[in-house]
Amino acid sequence: MTFSRPNLILLAGLGSGAMMLGALGFQHIGEMPPCKLCIWQRYPHVVAILLAMIGLMVPGRLLPLLGALAALTTAAIGVYHTGVERKLWAGPSSCTSSDISGLSAQDLLNQIMAAPIVRCDEAPWELFTLSMASWNAIASIALTLIWLAAAKNRV
Repeated sequence: MTFSRPNLILLAGLGSGAMMLGALGFQHIGEMPPCKLCIWQRYPHVVAILLAMIGLMVPGRLLPLLGALAALTTAAIGVYHTGVERKLWAGPSSCTSSDISGLSAQDLLNQIMAAPIVRCDEAPWELFTLSMASWNAIASIALTLIWLAAAKNRV
C-alpha cells in the first residue's frame, strides 16, 4: 500500500503536532515543567508542523527533506537528553535561566524559591523504563522515515 505525498506530509505534521500536544499536556495538565533539553526538543517539532502546512501546498522534495531534518534533529536531542538522564554524559551546566537584571537580592531569592526545580538529568516520567525524551527520540525517528517517504514520493 502506497501513501500519497500529501498524506505522508499530513501524517508527519500531525505526528509532530501530537508530540507537542503531549508535551504541553504533561507540562500544564500533569504539572511537569520542562527542563532546558525538553524545550530544545520542541523547537524542531514546531518547525516540522510549519513545514507540513507549507509542504501541503508547495510541490517538490525540499520541504519534506527539511521536515526529515527537523524530525531527525529532535530525535538527536532526545537521544542526547536520554543519555543525560541515564548519566552517560553530562548535560548543560544550567537547565533554566532567567533575566535577573534590575532585581534586588531579595527579589532574586524570592524568584529562585518560587521557581520549580527542573533538572535535565532526572526523568520525571517513564513508560516501560523509557523517559519522555526516549519516547520523543523513537517517535521522531519514525517521523523522519515518514518525511523521507514523502520526499521520495512525487505524487
